[in-house]
Amino acid sequence: MVLDEPTAALDPRAEVAVYRQFREVAAGRCAVFISHRLGSARLADRIVVLRAGQVVEAGSHEALLDRDGEYARLYRLQAHWYGEGSPSEAVQ
Repeated sequence: MVLDEPTAALDPRAEVAVYRQFREVAAGRCAVFISHRLGSARLADRIVVLRAGQVVEAGSHEALLDRDGEYARLYRLQAHWYGEGSPSEAVQ
Protein backbone atom coordinates (compact mmCIF):
# COMPACT_ATOMS: atom_id res chain seq x y z
CA MET A 1 0.00 0.00 0.00
CA VAL A 2 1.35 3.44 -0.92
CA LEU A 3 -0.12 6.67 0.45
CA ASP A 4 1.31 9.87 -1.02
CA GLU A 5 0.41 12.94 1.07
CA PRO A 6 -3.00 11.43 1.98
CA THR A 7 -3.95 14.23 4.36
CA ALA A 8 -2.67 17.26 2.43
CA ALA A 9 -6.15 18.71 1.83
CA LEU A 10 -7.81 17.61 5.08
CA ASP A 11 -8.70 19.50 8.21
CA PRO A 12 -7.09 18.28 11.49
CA ARG A 13 -10.08 16.14 12.55
CA ALA A 14 -10.26 14.34 9.22
CA GLU A 15 -6.48 13.92 9.29
CA VAL A 16 -6.65 12.10 12.64
CA ALA A 17 -9.37 9.81 11.28
CA VAL A 18 -7.23 8.95 8.24
CA TYR A 19 -4.21 8.18 10.44
CA ARG A 20 -6.28 5.92 12.69
CA GLN A 21 -7.66 4.03 9.70
CA PHE A 22 -4.22 3.81 8.12
CA ARG A 23 -2.73 2.25 11.27
CA GLU A 24 -5.49 -0.36 11.35
CA VAL A 25 -5.27 -1.22 7.65
CA ALA A 26 -1.45 -1.23 7.57
CA ALA A 27 -0.99 -3.35 10.71
CA GLY A 28 1.20 -6.33 9.84
CA ARG A 29 1.68 -5.15 6.25
CA CYS A 30 4.29 -3.28 4.31
CA ALA A 31 3.07 0.25 3.66
CA VAL A 32 4.75 3.35 2.27
CA PHE A 33 3.55 6.67 3.65
CA ILE A 34 4.91 9.73 1.85
CA SER A 35 4.64 13.01 3.74
CA HIS A 36 6.36 16.34 4.19
CA ARG A 37 4.63 16.64 7.58
CA LEU A 38 7.20 15.13 9.88
CA GLY A 39 4.76 14.91 12.78
CA SER A 40 2.88 12.27 10.80
CA ALA A 41 6.13 10.51 9.89
CA ARG A 42 6.34 9.50 13.56
CA LEU A 43 3.65 6.90 12.80
CA ALA A 44 6.20 4.91 10.80
CA ASP A 45 8.40 2.15 12.17
CA ARG A 46 11.15 3.29 9.79
CA ILE A 47 11.58 6.75 8.30
CA VAL A 48 13.60 7.32 5.14
CA VAL A 49 14.75 10.88 4.44
CA LEU A 50 15.38 11.76 0.80
CA ARG A 51 17.18 14.75 -0.68
CA ALA A 52 17.34 15.12 -4.47
CA GLY A 53 16.16 11.53 -4.84
CA GLN A 54 18.92 10.11 -2.64
CA VAL A 55 18.57 8.51 0.79
CA VAL A 56 20.38 10.71 3.31
CA GLU A 57 19.10 9.10 6.54
CA ALA A 58 16.96 6.22 7.70
CA GLY A 59 15.79 4.96 11.07
CA SER A 60 13.11 5.37 13.71
CA HIS A 61 11.89 8.81 14.75
CA GLU A 62 13.85 8.59 18.01
CA ALA A 63 17.04 7.35 16.33
CA LEU A 64 16.92 10.11 13.73
CA LEU A 65 16.40 12.78 16.39
CA ASP A 66 19.34 11.36 18.36
CA ARG A 67 21.49 11.46 15.21
CA ASP A 68 20.77 15.22 14.97
CA GLY A 69 21.00 15.25 11.17
CA GLU A 70 18.70 16.37 8.37
CA TYR A 71 15.54 14.79 9.84
CA ALA A 72 16.11 16.32 13.27
CA ARG A 73 16.72 19.76 11.74
CA LEU A 74 13.55 19.61 9.64
CA TYR A 75 11.51 18.17 12.51
CA ARG A 76 12.57 20.99 14.83
CA LEU A 77 11.72 23.55 12.13
CA GLN A 78 8.18 22.19 11.79
CA ALA A 79 7.69 21.60 15.53
CA HIS A 80 8.68 25.19 16.29
CA TRP A 81 5.46 26.44 14.70
CA TYR A 82 3.46 24.53 17.31
CA GLY A 83 5.56 25.46 20.34
CA GLU A 84 6.44 28.66 22.06
CA GLY A 85 8.61 31.35 20.56
CA SER A 86 8.45 33.54 17.53
CA PRO A 87 7.68 31.83 14.20
CA SER A 88 10.33 34.03 12.59
CA GLU A 89 12.97 32.30 14.76
CA ALA A 90 12.16 29.00 13.05
CA VAL A 91 13.08 30.26 9.59
CA GLN A 92 16.27 32.13 10.45
